[in-house]
Amino acid sequence: MSYDLTEEQEMLKETVARIAKEQIAPGAALRDEKAEFPWDMVELLRENALFGADYPEKFGGSEMGLLSLCLIIEEIAKVCASTSVVLLVHELGTTPIMLAGNDEQKARYFPKLATGENLIAFGLTESNAGSDVSGLKTKAVKDGDDYIINGTKTFISHADVADVVCIAARTDTSVPGPKGTSIFIVDKGTPGFSIGKHEDKMGIRGSSTVEIIMEDVRVPAGNILGGEGLGFPILMKTLDLTRIPVASQAVGIAQGALDYAVNYTKERTQFGKPIFSFQGLQWMMADMTTQVEAARQLTYKAASVFEKFPKNLDRVPKEAVRLSAMAKLFAGETAMKVTTDAVQLLGGYGYVKEYPVERMMRDAKITQIYEGTSQIQKVVIAATL
Repeated sequence: MSYDLTEEQEMLKETVARIAKEQIAPGAALRDEKAEFPWDMVELLRENALFGADYPEKFGGSEMGLLSLCLIIEEIAKVCASTSVVLLVHELGTTPIMLAGNDEQKARYFPKLATGENLIAFGLTESNAGSDVSGLKTKAVKDGDDYIINGTKTFISHADVADVVCIAARTDTSVPGPKGTSIFIVDKGTPGFSIGKHEDKMGIRGSSTVEIIMEDVRVPAGNILGGEGLGFPILMKTLDLTRIPVASQAVGIAQGALDYAVNYTKERTQFGKPIFSFQGLQWMMADMTTQVEAARQLTYKAASVFEKFPKNLDRVPKEAVRLSAMAKLFAGETAMKVTTDAVQLLGGYGYVKEYPVERMMRDAKITQIYEGTSQIQKVVIAATL
């Protein structure tokens, strides 16, 4: 199949690259240092209508598709991974509603989400339920026309700033594994819903990662997605989709580090000539360039395949699931390798915060971890063979 970029996508890529260079890059180091949620960047994304790339036009989105969203994330991640997380988390939180929400739920939430007026998060992970969804302890008990939710979520991106959070909870503990899981839409300000610990992270420090505490949180039955017990298929298809934008983030981080390292080696002189002229370093950069381009092509192909399927709970071919996992695995591993090599190419300067590659290396690590570790991606790939 073809996944060549259209003229519109090329223009989008150029536009976002310019915005990233002129308006996002200058504050990237300070965002990392301050470790505060970047509200100024949220406003920038709103002004440029970048939240709505993958939302239907009828709800105020631009309906450009998953590949276009990946292009946006890639260009932003080249200069500031923390800002790219804003769009990643927004897509992650939205996808369960996109897949399983009814018309009323979509009409209620999507118009403000598509413009970025409201933010959304996704509450899945718990202290004993990360890769293993069957370990969820959060429970939702039916009480009349409501459900009462109790439990704690950990490592939840942007839950402290979100207006809406999709929460995974057990509604039937009598069935084994993840079969009794359901997904609920919980609105900000619901009594009993509070934010606990704020994590102090190694990378993507300009994004917030927090604990959610739910104590007798009463949610209308109309806020359940798809119905009781449909949580697991919603979760699995959500992750199949959203690991592709994570791959695009990884590609962006890697490309940003590679670009900086190449430029540096052409300017830095040792032994009377630019260090770029030394074959040993040229071979490093040749490998880095090849790895980044391979990761990019795999990511674009996965996005192109997935955006052709309807956004519902219909199963997708195992070959598509494999592509998604391969893109996330390879791009994440590439980002870590390329950013580490970029630090090496800068030598001592690569190790200090005056130069951006050490931040890029710290940011890259998370792409091997969130939305399924590299090891979990290998499990997914093997299961499709």
